[in-house]
Amino acid sequence: LLQRNFAAAPGTKSTMFYVKTLEHEIVLEPVHFGPKLKATIVRLLKEEVEGLALANYGYVVNVIEVPEDKIRSGIIEYDTGNVVFYVKYTALLLRPFLNEVLDAVVAQCNPLGFFAFVGPLRIFVSKHSMPEDMFNGFDGDRDAWVSDDKEVIITSGCGVRLKIKGRTVEQGNITAIGTIKDNYLGLIDDGSGEAGDQ
Repeated sequence: LLQRNFAAAPGTKSTMFYVKTLEHEIVLEPVHFGPKLKATIVRLLKEEVEGLALANYGYVVNVIEVPEDKIRSGIIEYDTGNVVFYVKYTALLLRPFLNEVLDAVVAQCNPLGFFAFVGPLRIFVSKHSMPEDMFNGFDGDRDAWVSDDKEVIITSGCGVRLKIKGRTVEQGNITAIGTIKDNYLGLIDDGSGEAGDQ
């Protein structure tokens, strides 16, 4: 596992979504050359980068713009006949920060904790990062975490508010560790659309 620290620039507010100009290399075979070359480059760029986790920037959620003047002239690879194009594009990125509070949807519960998603970002919350009244509250029959007073039930499909405590980047994928063991964190939606008590 490779730990990455995504720190906000000094004097700036950290935000999970942001827009940035990036550069990517597109390799095209000669079969793609023709009147729709630039449209092909844009299509391949979107296919290659959207959903990709870039170690220093986060997930590429969407390619917003690819200006035609930012597609540089191609360089021919003499051994293959392919052409390499360097393309600058503007993208919407998702990058989690340490101690950032997020609303997530629970995807799976198991005896060790639960997994939740914020868009493509997968977050694991360990039972050690839950309130004390939930530490031994895993219900295997319902695949749910239940508080001692049975007031809070965290199961697949419910919404939780959590805080990011750590991140890892592995093989083009970003995962995070979270906690609900703090004030104003925990169940916010039981999946029925009504707000939770916590």
